[in-house]
Amino acid sequence: MYDYDLLVLGSGPSGQRAAIAASKLGRRVGIVDRRDMIGGVCINTGTVPSKTLREAVLYLTGLNQRDLYGSSYRVKEEITVSDLAARTQHVISRQTDVIRNQLARNRISMITGTGRFADAHAIWVDGGSGRESKITADRIIIAAGTRPARPDSVDFDDRTIVDSDGVINLNAVPRSMVVVGAGVIGMEYASMFAALGTKVTVVERREKMLDFCDEEIVESLKYHLRDLSVTFRFGEEVAAVERHQTAALCILKSGKKIVADTVMYSAGRQGQTDDLALEAAGLEADRRGRITVDANYRTAVENIYAVGDVIGFPALASTSMEQGRLAAHHACGEPQREMHSLQPIGIYTIPEISFVGKTEDELTEASTPFEVGIARYRELARGQIVGDSYGMLKLLVSPGDGRLLGVHVFGTGATEIVHIGQAVMGCGGTVEYLVDAVFNYPTLAEAYKVAALDASNKIRNIVRIDG
Repeated sequence: MYDYDLLVLGSGPSGQRAAIAASKLGRRVGIVDRRDMIGGVCINTGTVPSKTLREAVLYLTGLNQRDLYGSSYRVKEEITVSDLAARTQHVISRQTDVIRNQLARNRISMITGTGRFADAHAIWVDGGSGRESKITADRIIIAAGTRPARPDSVDFDDRTIVDSDGVINLNAVPRSMVVVGAGVIGMEYASMFAALGTKVTVVERREKMLDFCDEEIVESLKYHLRDLSVTFRFGEEVAAVERHQTAALCILKSGKKIVADTVMYSAGRQGQTDDLALEAAGLEADRRGRITVDANYRTAVENIYAVGDVIGFPALASTSMEQGRLAAHHACGEPQREMHSLQPIGIYTIPEISFVGKTEDELTEASTPFEVGIARYRELARGQIVGDSYGMLKLLVSPGDGRLLGVHVFGTGATEIVHIGQAVMGCGGTVEYLVDAVFNYPTLAEAYKVAALDASNKIRNIVRIDG
């Protein structure tokens, strides 16, 4: 007889959904995590704090209103870390309460402490008292998440040289910052601090950034960040960072030197598996701390599953939630459908980016014909009302049958309105549906109709000429 039918290691998005799904199926469920990490990295240092920080930055700087009220418009002249932290801590506190209530409502035991494997069916839990307790379970789901990767050559001090977790705890808004790495996290923070007035330099060893996104939209983002005085150093690597009394000196391999108050490393993520004693359960992780799973999220050990960031790509809170639910259903012997292949990507830069489906480059490489339909926010009444003159929505349409092949959005509300395109694509809808649909006016969603008409007119012209 085991203590639990299912035990989950980690209370982040994937762990929560796994535990709740199993509880709904009538299983006895426990979840192990530290008292100060309820909700995981997502709630405490990652997704939620960074997106809350972004909202605070947009509000306090008045950035979104400058098209209407002038480039000097600000809600608050001197923005402090306390101003930003107040909103962040409020949201974290509320979200933590929500998670605790959800777990309690579903009769899920919250076991406070850190866990490590004793064997494939048992976990040692250290609650901080110096004594460990042993908990057994029929099935175990690892949802341990990740932490920022820290290169050994870099002397992090969490003040001058920080990672993406530490950047939200800075003592003051830096006057200058070097962001090492032009990935999603690096670009999100680069744009936030640039909006605050920080002089930001982005150093990236590759020749371009966000290469999985639509190239036109990435170029638009670069234009807007340069307008916020962001400097890009592509094809460059950091050789060393020297800490000085008042600043840091960043030395590039090319010989360039950059002085900055703060250096933020965004060098990817590392699975938090070091302290799990995986070998005791017959498991192992790769050099990035990731665990290999099959299509049902089962590891090499039959009764142990792994979900979320700890299994690698796509490592998004949204996909992790669904992985947790599906793994729990499989572990409980319940039938489930596979995760839908159409998964939206949201990048919370300023301005934000979101897309679903294929990019122009992917379709071109696959020799798939497509037509492009574009709607500019400046042509929409809602775009003028919200002061967004730069946003755009792009539809990639199959000229043969009118199917949507990709939807790409840049600007205000991008991560929200992309779901309209996702729903149409997921249901097999065509561009004709969007042409015929009636959208609320004035809305940003109306961009779908404008872009659909643009694509349809182009396709009609080709048919008229080509037959």
